Amino acid sequence: MLDKNGIAKRIAQELQDGWYVNLGIGIPTLVANHIPKDINVVFQSENGILGMGPFPYEGEEDPDLINAGKQTITAMPGSSIFDSATSFAMIRGRHIQLTVLGAMEVADNGDIANWKIPGRMVKGMGGAMDLVASAENIIVAMMHTNKRGQSKLLRQCTLPLTGVSCVKKIVTNMAVLEVTDKGFKLLERAPGVSVEDIQKATEGRLIVEGEIPEMSL
Repeated sequence: MLDKNGIAKRIAQELQDGWYVNLGIGIPTLVANHIPKDINVVFQSENGILGMGPFPYEGEEDPDLINAGKQTITAMPGSSIFDSATSFAMIRGRHIQLTVLGAMEVADNGDIANWKIPGRMVKGMGGAMDLVASAENIIVAMMHTNKRGQSKLLRQCTLPLTGVSCVKKIVTNMAVLEVTDKGFKLLERAPGVSVEDIQKATEGRLIVEGEIPEMSL
């Protein structure tokens, strides 16, 4: 199975030259460390930066330069820093070609739950609400199962929803899946993971057609 960096590296293969890309909190932030050398993409963080770079090396952190998850980041040459109103105008105006989000659960119709677990204190849904409402291309980066081994790819989400029928593709530590009208379509499997392993770990409807190739990383 893939680790978190492996998931990010596979998602980086989805990037296209010239795209503006929003990276959510958690695994998605690692995508900035794996950009293919032959393309140019610009990363946006909703707290107000366009041109976000990879994480800094130890000892080179700038405490004034952070992403939406309060992690220290770097800024690429030519980057811009601005207020949240401008940042969300970019998101709501659909000027971002790809959004990468983490998730607690995803349903096989594209519903996503990634902001609240009942009984736990949270500050609010935050920028995820705007991202799922405005983005036309959402890829989810997540683990296939939770710590108890239960599937996070469900027939129907059990946690409070962030967005409805908005997820297009999912990359987990076990597989790459596309969300279709008939459920999760299995596109690729992680190295060393069988189709049967993925079927056992997926509660939602899973479509398996033909020979499923192994991810190329």
